[in-house]
Amino acid sequence: MAPRKRMAMHDHAAEASLFKRRAIFTFACVVVLLSILLGNLYHLQVLSYKDYETRSNDNRIRVVPVAPSRGLIYDRHGQLLAENQPFYSLELIPEKVKDVPATLDELAKVVELSKDDRESLVASLKYHRRFKPITVKNRLSEEEVAIFSVNQHRFPGFSIDAGLKRHYPYDGLLTHVLGYVGRINNRDQAALQRNGQWQNYAATKDIGKQGIEKFYESLLHGMPGHLEEEVNNRGRTIRTLKSVAPEPGQDIYLTLDLQLQKKAMELLAGRRGSIVAIDPRDGGILAMVSSPSYDPNQFVHGISSKAYSDLLNARSRPLINRATQGQYAPASTVKPHMALLGLEEKVVTPKTRVWDPGFWQIPGVERKYRDWKRWGHGWVDVNGALVHSCDTYFYDMAYKTGIDKISNFMQQFGFGERTGVDIFEESAGNMPSKDWKRLKYNQPWYIGDTISVGIGQGYWTTTPLQLANATAIMANKGERFVPHLLKSIKNDTVKVDTPVDKMAPVVLKSPHNWQIINEAMRDTAHKSRFVDAGYTAAMKTGTAQVFSVAEDEKYDAENIDEHLRDNALIVAYAPYEAPRIVLAVVLENAGWGGANAGPVARALLDEYMLRDNLPLETAGSPHNERP
Repeated sequence: MAPRKRMAMHDHAAEASLFKRRAIFTFACVVVLLSILLGNLYHLQVLSYKDYETRSNDNRIRVVPVAPSRGLIYDRHGQLLAENQPFYSLELIPEKVKDVPATLDELAKVVELSKDDRESLVASLKYHRRFKPITVKNRLSEEEVAIFSVNQHRFPGFSIDAGLKRHYPYDGLLTHVLGYVGRINNRDQAALQRNGQWQNYAATKDIGKQGIEKFYESLLHGMPGHLEEEVNNRGRTIRTLKSVAPEPGQDIYLTLDLQLQKKAMELLAGRRGSIVAIDPRDGGILAMVSSPSYDPNQFVHGISSKAYSDLLNARSRPLINRATQGQYAPASTVKPHMALLGLEEKVVTPKTRVWDPGFWQIPGVERKYRDWKRWGHGWVDVNGALVHSCDTYFYDMAYKTGIDKISNFMQQFGFGERTGVDIFEESAGNMPSKDWKRLKYNQPWYIGDTISVGIGQGYWTTTPLQLANATAIMANKGERFVPHLLKSIKNDTVKVDTPVDKMAPVVLKSPHNWQIINEAMRDTAHKSRFVDAGYTAAMKTGTAQVFSVAEDEKYDAENIDEHLRDNALIVAYAPYEAPRIVLAVVLENAGWGGANAGPVARALLDEYMLRDNLPLETAGSPHNERP
């Protein structure tokens, strides 16, 4: 028989004590956990309330930027040069259209849609949010808008959207001055981000690309506004909570005279070349024309690759601003400056006479540097050398002066340096020196190089704007201003003139030399092109070789390619007594300066000086020089 198990006796006091300890521990854990929970709730609901409220609002409220209207551009007399015109585009909300391709086929019967437009739209729908509008066609005509509006009930999900786009009413007349606006690209975006401006372009699609539009982008663009919209979890707008209007860009007034600009373009008549007119009293640019030009409006809405390729590859290079980027040998137009240097350095005096047999030779060298007049001018002094543009006189002067003094002196007139005009598209030209040639070609400077520079040829190049500016300094007797296009800015309803940037003057050892040279330029004008003008003018013409002719050969324009013919130049100002306008005219491959550029300068000065009278004949008497 198996033994019986012993019954265990429970210690109720010990069990009660264990239970109590366990209960207390459990309660403590519950209290700690509740404390942590309450602490977190306090942190979320009290301490971090603002932060989570902002996050919540970001999920509920969407801020939509609103683009500002671009500032307008006027000429000095208040003539509108660049405006904002309404444009219409056809928009589609994909989620409201069951069969987009089929609907587009029907739509094409109402609004003209190319095959490429439809294929591009269908492809882009794959990456587009279905509740957001997408552009079907830009630049709808008013007739297309009217036709679609009548048929809109047949196309749910399609609508007309209106906006403002830049428009240039004078087409190609002002292209190289105003520039144009175009779509913001990756490079533009990167630049805006670097400058901390990108947030101001959140609603803007266009930006200034060239000219005034680019240089004064910060003034013209304005500041964006915004809408605060309540949206659901899918991003669809429920209602508008707040609206802040954008601040439009500032209107600006340029120094340009539209009437003079039109006359300048008319005088170029499709020829390759440039005309620059400056008010020497403050450096304001009255006209700046580069021909041929192009219509900037085609860039505003996006130019086709073929149209852009045609412009880019055109032999006439219409995309180049010849006024500020065209680089030409100044030829005889800088002989007044050379003569002034000769007087200053006492290489010559007003009475110094040089014999001109039709050529000049470096002492001990057989080569002959020819004068434009093969039989020569005989004995000439400084006045006669300028009036008749005697090359021999200036060969001799350059030889005696030397390139170092020539280069240093001419830099005071802005040659070889950018003028600082308020557009970015500007070249510096070239004022040669010994150091320049060594760095450029690793060659020494030769005496023959100096001789060519003495008549504005050789390595010396300048832009029409530089030439006009240098002539303005001559007319002002040394007073200098930075050429500029901005005249005033309109703040609200008040026009505020911008300050004139005046530079340190050119100071001569003998101030009387200014008068000697300007009198010679006056005599040049009134013995030829301005002999019958109703005002007193001063001028100097020039004929720049495009390629060199051998010493024993004769230049024959009729038997060489048109692009190799001489350039025609002229600088002029009026009235002589108190100059109000300075001109520089460059006609590419046009031939003699006096015969071809002279009538252009005369007609333009007549336009400006006598615009209240009937226009005078521009033919005048034939010029007796080939400078």
